[in-house]
Amino acid sequence: MSSPKAQLKKRKRDFKLSTAVGRQPSPSAGVVSASGMANSKYEYVKCFEAEDEVMYPNIIVVQIDGREFGSFVLKKETTFYQRRASKILSIIVSFFSSTFVTKWKEFFSQKELSVPPSFHSRVISCASMEVLQAYLLWRQTECHTSNLYNTCLWKLVFSGKSEKEAKEILKGTQKQEKNELLFQQFGINYKDLPQIFRQGSCAIKIKVEDIVKYRENGTPVKRPRKKAVIVHSENIATKGFWKNYSFLTEELGLLAEGINKIKPEYLRSFQFESKLMLSTWIVVRIDGCHFHRFCEDNGFQKPNDEQALNLMNSCAVSLLEMFKDIIFAYGVSDEYSFVLKKGSLLYQRRSSEIVSAIVSLFSSMYVMKWKEFFPEKEFKEPPYFDGRCVCYPSSEILRDYLAWRQVDCHINNQYNTCFWLLVKSGKSRAEAQSSLKGTQTQEKNELLAQFGIDYNALPIMFRMGSSVFQDKDELTGNDKVVVEHCNIIDTSFWKEHPRILDEEEPLLTILRPHSNKMLRVS
Repeated sequence: MSSPKAQLKKRKRDFKLSTAVGRQPSPSAGVVSASGMANSKYEYVKCFEAEDEVMYPNIIVVQIDGREFGSFVLKKETTFYQRRASKILSIIVSFFSSTFVTKWKEFFSQKELSVPPSFHSRVISCASMEVLQAYLLWRQTECHTSNLYNTCLWKLVFSGKSEKEAKEILKGTQKQEKNELLFQQFGINYKDLPQIFRQGSCAIKIKVEDIVKYRENGTPVKRPRKKAVIVHSENIATKGFWKNYSFLTEELGLLAEGINKIKPEYLRSFQFESKLMLSTWIVVRIDGCHFHRFCEDNGFQKPNDEQALNLMNSCAVSLLEMFKDIIFAYGVSDEYSFVLKKGSLLYQRRSSEIVSAIVSLFSSMYVMKWKEFFPEKEFKEPPYFDGRCVCYPSSEILRDYLAWRQVDCHINNQYNTCFWLLVKSGKSRAEAQSSLKGTQTQEKNELLAQFGIDYNALPIMFRMGSSVFQDKDELTGNDKVVVEHCNIIDTSFWKEHPRILDEEEPLLTILRPHSNKMLRVS
């Protein structure tokens, strides 16, 4: 078997053979948008990114967990983000988190949201309509069971029992016994409780007719459109419920009968969890979704908006403070890469939980901190991000990954600086793009000089991106999270901060904590 170094050289060589000639980054995204990732000698690191496509005809369900917030079913033939599980789950949980924070005041006008919410998500592949139907029945049954138990528990607690005593009273009780307890002790008929508590909520698309204009004679012109509605139904996994909403059958198909025979244990086999290889560096890279539109809508400065970048950096600092396993982060434009320490057992190294928790918290934080950086602006649509986890087996390859991102930062920033100068000077976007096609670094620097700009004199954050990590406070001697704009390609940075990529304890030690008991990594 070849050595690790020989394998690495082969990966680099194979990647170079398979990579097309370098391309120019696209400037259409404007200010805070990651344009095309630049080709460089470091780009071989993309070989470590595994594709996680959910193959057709599996039906994709995204389950979000905060306190069992719910599941989102995608239409059967969806090509949403080419059916890549990590993209789908991260986008949905990110948008959910941003929207949750954005809508908070509508429902809790007297309460301040002091802690950013964070949700986990996973993709569940349902191999058939029967499996989807059984899954929905399972989740609604869980809703009923949990709500009945919790209603009894808190009624007992509010009546004077301790939580421990209440749990002991309910231990081993069946559905009928809980119903009798509620009725006899508290005068509550469980079936009279609000449907939303007992049955949960379904968000369903329906078709409605909208008036788009009026004819000269006053008659309305109508167009069909899709509208989301919330319904509460006793059983969402029956044909009767399904038939009431034609959109469901059009996008997914018909349900079957006799689905009650499928047990939850069978369904859990479809909840596959991808666990990341032990003793490897984990990188979670998040990217803004449709940020070109977000930038335009919010009037961000071109080619760089300092406040928007500082907002991203502030969110990254918060993540390092809240997730102690994140030891380094690098950000540029609307992108951030978070490096987890090599020995991390965060969420037992389950990929979906790691990426969704980080993307969710970043999204929530972005919305909560918005007013700190843009006090005069209200964004039109909540921002959201996608993310993925990638494992790198050595610190050498991890540093190459970070170097790749910093090279990309420089190339994109230089290109976009030239592009927007040309546009502001009177050229159309197409003309500016044509002028820059095929130009090299020196030619771009000469173009900038014509406008009286020395590229190397531009703000260092624009040219080098932002590095976030723990460092010693010179005054107190304590650790603090800092943001620096520095050259992370050169070895001198890593020599000055050896703690960042300090190799963790041997794997045997990681698996054997101080109690001398083997930790089960499950």
